Amino acid sequence: MWQRELAVSAPGKVILHGEHAVVLGKVALAVALDLRTFLRLRPGAEGRLSVSLPGVGVRRSWDTPALRALRGRIAGKARGEEQLPRCREGISLDALREFAGIAAGASAPGSLATLAFLYMCLAISAKDVPSVDILVSSELPTGAGLGSSAAYAVCLAAALLMVCGAISCPLQEGESTARWTEEELTLINSWAFRGEQVIHGNPSGVDNAVGTWGGALRYQAGKITPLKRVPTLRILLTNTKVPRSTKVLVAAVKEKILKFPAIMNPVLDSIDAISQECQSVLEAMPANPSPEHYPVLEEFFDINQHHLNVLGVGHPSLDRLCQVTASHSLHSKLTGAGGGGCGITLLPPDTSPLAVEAAKQDLCACGFECWETKIGAPGVTLHSCSSLSAQVLRALAQS
Repeated sequence: MWQRELAVSAPGKVILHGEHAVVLGKVALAVALDLRTFLRLRPGAEGRLSVSLPGVGVRRSWDTPALRALRGRIAGKARGEEQLPRCREGISLDALREFAGIAAGASAPGSLATLAFLYMCLAISAKDVPSVDILVSSELPTGAGLGSSAAYAVCLAAALLMVCGAISCPLQEGESTARWTEEELTLINSWAFRGEQVIHGNPSGVDNAVGTWGGALRYQAGKITPLKRVPTLRILLTNTKVPRSTKVLVAAVKEKILKFPAIMNPVLDSIDAISQECQSVLEAMPANPSPEHYPVLEEFFDINQHHLNVLGVGHPSLDRLCQVTASHSLHSKLTGAGGGGCGITLLPPDTSPLAVEAAKQDLCACGFECWETKIGAPGVTLHSCSSLSAQVLRALAQS
């Protein structure tokens, strides 16, 4: 039986460069965002498995004997259902939906998070279902393209693998944080990817890899490569709160490329060159860069933002974001699918606190939501609960 109370955290992600071009085989750079999802793990009542996800309105508890019986039934059933599109590790997702009372095709975040939780619990805990109490709180907004579901899946994979003894508990008494070995991180990442598949169907694997390893990753044609060295850069992250459909935006870009290949393909090549040049610049920068390192990164932002507008994924809200920050001598670009969503703004070290605060106030006056944070953050981390900030502890106190 699990005896300790601990916390696990994983970062969100933003795309630094390569949005949309990556779908067509070009390079994209994804970086860990220092807004994190936190999971509190503690011993539960004997024979009970509980999960609380207040951010998406989920509070569920199950008898572990019932879950063991369910796994026995659906594992046998699944062996005769090879044609089922989602039958992983011998566990039928349809049977899990029925058990949890989740309607077929339900896509609400709470439903998908519950389904992923049950799937990962039964698949990872192959011998027994643990009696633990899990509570998850996130600094990441859902549905904003910031990797919130992957951060959840990474935290869940790390916690469950640790409880079941598949990976170590590296935190020693008296330590505030610890991280797992490279081999253990690889296992966490593989299970987090399976959780992402339950939620998203066909994810790229980038979000869970960033959540696991942190730092920055290069992604091209399905191959994920961590950058050798990544500086920590201060940014403003702004959510315009304008909803958009990634699927519709991707389709529109493809249509434009088919219509004007001689015009659009050079734009994609230029975006690819920006990603590769930016990778070289980042890997040559010191861990805490000084102001003279920033002008080239700011130029990359400006050029790429224009390219993304040419691809047709800009939006008046993003234009407004760029105009507001430019009025404070700051440089911004959209991140992710575009068409609304989020933008990122570089904050060089010599940016005055007054300028940052003024920019934030002007952005909030536009109806946007704004965070001052960092990119290049560490990946999945184990914490002693006493080492967490008061704000995180308050959020994790909900039960």
